[in-house]
Amino acid sequence: MSVLVLGGAGYIGSHAVYQLIDRGEEVVVIDNLQTGHKEALHSRATFYHGDIRDADFLHDVFTKEAIDAVIHFAANSLVGESMDKPLDYFDNNVYGTQVLLQTMVDHQVKHVVFSSTAATYGEPESVPITEMMRTEPTSTYGETKLTMEKLMKWTARAHGISYVSLRYFNVAGARENAEIGEDHQPETHLVPIILQAALGQRDQVTIFGDDYDTPDGTCIRDYVHIEDLIEAHLLALNYLRTGGSSDIFNLGSNQGFSVKEMIETARTVTGKEIPAVIGERRAGDPSTLIASSEKAKQILGWNPERTSINRIITDAWNWHSKNPNGYRKVVKK
Repeated sequence: MSVLVLGGAGYIGSHAVYQLIDRGEEVVVIDNLQTGHKEALHSRATFYHGDIRDADFLHDVFTKEAIDAVIHFAANSLVGESMDKPLDYFDNNVYGTQVLLQTMVDHQVKHVVFSSTAATYGEPESVPITEMMRTEPTSTYGETKLTMEKLMKWTARAHGISYVSLRYFNVAGARENAEIGEDHQPETHLVPIILQAALGQRDQVTIFGDDYDTPDGTCIRDYVHIEDLIEAHLLALNYLRTGGSSDIFNLGSNQGFSVKEMIETARTVTGKEIPAVIGERRAGDPSTLIASSEKAKQILGWNPERTSINRIITDAWNWHSKNPNGYRKVVKK
């Protein structure tokens, strides 16, 4: 039996594929390569190039492969873009998930682990954020992810599918040996932006506001190492395979780090100056986002071991310094 990884050529999906194969799983990958990289694919994974909105294509894959579970990373995920292109985001994220769930029902595949987001909460009532807090997304992206969760909930009730939805906060880092890492075009995530400045690919890092109600005035966020994040997915998969009921879990570090702290740690790790300037606040940026991951620790047995900002930035720097142009100059292993 195989695990189907949707979006398995992307940053998070490719790390999931590598860890699954490390543990002896048979893995099938579907990716339309819109944002993923063929060079990030593991040589031992069976790859299908296609779009999950194509019902005939998806049916074909499920017919050819003995799939017993799905890990779903396939989605557009840029908050700003989602506000400009809401219909595209509902089409790709929500309709794509509808086609997936229908195909799972048709082929009697019962387990799905879903890549969700802290954006489902919107502006938090308080921190740390728990799974019991209200969900009021402030972006189209967050709304589509919440709708995808609801699709799973009602499909589970009607058809006996079990799901785990994992709501992430900030994911960073890379595989320790630099086989794969983070490469987005354009790049919007803080850690790779800081490291691009360390490499001289950017003149400076812009800090969006230094007058927040935080110790140093800059926004505080919760960062999780990519490998710890994937460990939670594999625990969730095992939880479902052993009869666990459908549920939602936050994945965070239970602590926050400011933008200035991230830049300062990167200066220490890289030995580079990394110029930084203060810019205007960005609309809609909450001052502090920190997750409570106690539920994932208690129920899934999740124990993040790599989630320190020094380890996150060290592993990310290992990837970026060896692959300054990302996958454009990486030779497939």
